[in-house]
Order: sequence, then C-alpha cells, then structure tokens
Amino acid sequence: MTILYQIEIMKENHIKYDLDEVIKENSKVENEFIKDIVYGVTTCEKELIETANLYLVDWNIKRLDKVGAAILKMAFYELKYMDTPSVVVINEAVELAKNYSDAELAKMINAVLDKYIKE
Repeated sequence: MTILYQIEIMKENHIKYDLDEVIKENSKVENEFIKDIVYGVTTCEKELIETANLYLVDWNIKRLDKVGAAILKMAFYELKYMDTPSVVVINEAVELAKNYSDAELAKMINAVLDKYIKE
C-alpha cells in the first residue's frame, strides 16, 4: 500500500519513476507478491477505479484520500485477479485503513468490499 501511495504522490507531482526502483526502495526483501500487486494495480488502475466507483455509494474514489484509494485499488485487484481468499483481502484492507487512516475509512472499505463480493 505504501508503494502505491508513493507512486500516486510521484504521479501527482510529475516526478518520473521506475516501478522496480520504487519497489526496491520500499521493500526490505525481494517479494513477488508485492511486485504482482504493484504492477497489477498500476496496469489495471483505470478498471479498478471504475469498479471502486460502482460500489462507493454517493462517493467517488477521487474523494478519498490517497491512502484510502490505494487500499481500495489494491483490494479490488486482489479480489479480481489473485487467489487470495476474499475474507483475507477484506481483513487486510480494513486493518491497513485502521493503521494508516481512521475507523471511518475502515468501515467504508469494509462495506464497499463486502458489497462487491456479495454481488
């Protein structure tokens, strides 16, 4: 999540970056799971944003802070394209929101992801 957050800040400030370098700078060990998530989210970002917007009631992902947006995009990517059990994805997303934002964001993320998996 922190890597995706950092990439978003760099894009917003028109700073050129190399995905592999950003991953390397932010990860103590080489981890294929992290690479899969980062490359997957950045590759499918438009689709993930569209999906999130479908499930954000009276909201748009652009209205969320960068932390919340990164968490949602990552969670939707995992749910759509990886074999991680949905309960694990939702739990991790909620915990990230609690640790890096607040309880309100955690509740919103929980509701959005729960609604997505039930449909």
